[in-house]
Amino acid sequence: MIKNFLMNLLLAGIWIALTGSLFYTNFLFGFMMGFLILWIMNRNETDQRYFYRVPKIIGFAFYFLYEILKANVQVAFDVITPKYFFKPGIVKYPMAAKTDFEITLLTTMISLTPGTLIVDISDDKKTIYIHVMYLSDPDAFVRQTQTGLERRLLAILR
Repeated sequence: MIKNFLMNLLLAGIWIALTGSLFYTNFLFGFMMGFLILWIMNRNETDQRYFYRVPKIIGFAFYFLYEILKANVQVAFDVITPKYFFKPGIVKYPMAAKTDFEITLLTTMISLTPGTLIVDISDDKKTIYIHVMYLSDPDAFVRQTQTGLERRLLAILR
């Protein structure tokens, strides 16, 4: 998998050298073309993890950006209006993440979203306690986090 990623970066670098323009859009185009070339060349090999994970990583990045923008707009709207709309609360969140690396990434992603903060992780590493600034329905928050952020993150890592 690392070999394919490094080869993809090399192909993107070759594309930039051939076109002579060092812009991020040109790099992204070269990366996509390199990904397509590698996928065509390696479609009969047994290890196809790289070709399944790259689209999932891109989808996760767009999803996480959307969630951050949505939370920022909600917090900014609350700050600039004279009335406060927040309803803070602490949620007990059961995790599907098992390893320390998965738990660390999940808690970091949750904490990076404005309006949320990780308070504690249980000793058995099965639940985390999250302080949520806008908590109208705790069950809906848990469901949304499980089906959105955690499911996408674990799909990349496993």
